[in-house]
Amino acid sequence: MEEEELEKAVHAYLRKKGFKLSDLALQDQNRLSASSHNDLVLTRLENDPVRYHDGYSKLRSWAYSSLDLYKHELLRVLYPVFIHCFMDLVAEGHMQEARTFFHTFREDHELMHLRDLQKLEGILSPSHLEEMELARTLRQSKVKIKLCEYSYDLLLQYLQKTQSIAMLGIINEHINFEVSAGKPSSIADDADVVALVGSSQDEAKQINQKEVRWGLLEDSIEERLERALSDSEKADVESKEVDPEDNKKRSTDGGKQGASIKKLKKDKLVGVTGKNVRSETSMVSMAPRVKPELPLPVMSIEDEQAILEDLRNRVQLSSLALPSVSFYTFINTHNGLNCSSISNDGSLVAGGFSDSSVKVWDMSKIGQAGKTTTVQGEDGSAQEHMLNSDEGKRQYTLFQGHSGPVYSTTFSPFGDFLLSSSSDCTIRLWCTKLNSNLVCYKGHNYPVWDVQFSPVGHYFASCSHDRTARIWSMERIKPLRIMAGHLSDVDCVQWHVNCNYIATGSSDKTVRLWDVQTGECVRIFIGHRSMVLSLAMSPDGRYMASGDEDGTIMMWDLSSGRCVSPLMGHSSCVWTLAFRIFPRLLVYRLGHHGSHIWM
Repeated sequence: MEEEELEKAVHAYLRKKGFKLSDLALQDQNRLSASSHNDLVLTRLENDPVRYHDGYSKLRSWAYSSLDLYKHELLRVLYPVFIHCFMDLVAEGHMQEARTFFHTFREDHELMHLRDLQKLEGILSPSHLEEMELARTLRQSKVKIKLCEYSYDLLLQYLQKTQSIAMLGIINEHINFEVSAGKPSSIADDADVVALVGSSQDEAKQINQKEVRWGLLEDSIEERLERALSDSEKADVESKEVDPEDNKKRSTDGGKQGASIKKLKKDKLVGVTGKNVRSETSMVSMAPRVKPELPLPVMSIEDEQAILEDLRNRVQLSSLALPSVSFYTFINTHNGLNCSSISNDGSLVAGGFSDSSVKVWDMSKIGQAGKTTTVQGEDGSAQEHMLNSDEGKRQYTLFQGHSGPVYSTTFSPFGDFLLSSSSDCTIRLWCTKLNSNLVCYKGHNYPVWDVQFSPVGHYFASCSHDRTARIWSMERIKPLRIMAGHLSDVDCVQWHVNCNYIATGSSDKTVRLWDVQTGECVRIFIGHRSMVLSLAMSPDGRYMASGDEDGTIMMWDLSSGRCVSPLMGHSSCVWTLAFRIFPRLLVYRLGHHGSHIWM
């Protein structure tokens, strides 16, 4: 007899003889035995490394065979599932199966995630999952994926039909879906719909609903210049409305002398607040005005006059008046020069080097002969000065005080101070007039990648490997604010033109905008496919540009938090970005393969 028939016969005999309790006990025992058998089978399946390969392979085949209208949305699920299948295999100790799985399917994701794959390929043991920052971040955070409602329903139907426990577990644990009604998003939006945003599904959405006041500061120098220009135009109009006979009499009496005086006055007006300055200030004059949230330093009369002098000397660019450009090259600095910066007036150039030194060149003395002397600073640092002689050496000032490679340098708005950041976890303030180190700022726990002076000076911002950005003032040795929220290194920092916000770019592929008064994040910009290395703010404060490791530049609207336009061209890292101030919007892109200008 079959086992099932024998079991039925035994139950029938027990019921016939009236042994009800024995019958119930036998039924319970059979259920426990069946449950134990099922658990054993399930345990074997859960420990079987083949389940990851089979589950992912079936999901991949299903996604690629879907309708073209929804295929590009469903394919977004594959990359996070792929990397977590690989890391789960490594965590369970199935190293050979993990390597085979990785190399079998990595080609599907090389186009968009090549750099991440190159890093993950170095995972050779379960301990590497904890040691590697990228792997640790991926395992602790969730990925947000945007799908339309129909694509999401298709995915749920597939998972319910296949009952793949491995795929269900990975998707539930590591992916958050943002489902939207209507048609699926376009393929061009793929960069904006898959991002690592932490464990909270609605974090980025809630943050981006906060208000951002992107305008310029009230009563700025440019605004006062604009008002002066308007007053002068009104006066010119009123002079033209004077009685024609009086004008005729004046012209007859004055003759050529009067005409020459008028021409002189007109040239002077144009030189100070004329059409060239009018054209240059027209763009910023349309921006809204906001009040500063931080107490700003009082500008001296001399500094204000220097700014007005600079505005007066500007010339409107055109095909007949092209700009003059100076190029300076650092020679014999292979693997030695890490960063460089130029003062606003172009008179000083600073370089940070791997030997922990900072060098400053005076452009007016380039080519002059000189010799060097070393002066000891108050804190024990040494400053090397070059003095005039006939030895034929270049003119420069060498600042020594850091104990590690210098990664960033920045001049104050008037060039009288210089900041440098280093791998020794410190930031140093140098005086270019006294040629000495004034302050050593300590606060970061790991190397400081970038430091930037605010547009008005006095305040500066820094960012570090410790995943934070910090706001400092020159007069205090401790930070005023600490901005924490990025999931990886904060690689670059940039001030907004109104000094109320700073932007930070990170290795977690996001850019964040922070309120300097509260220290809160008010925007998260998602869309880059690799670490963000450079940032720049538009002169009117409305837009921000960010460049990444893959050579992509993205232009963001600060008010909406959306990408206005991605700019493609470079094939490698974009290290530096800058906006052309007037009259058109330009972004200068500097990378390993030359520079590009975008209009």
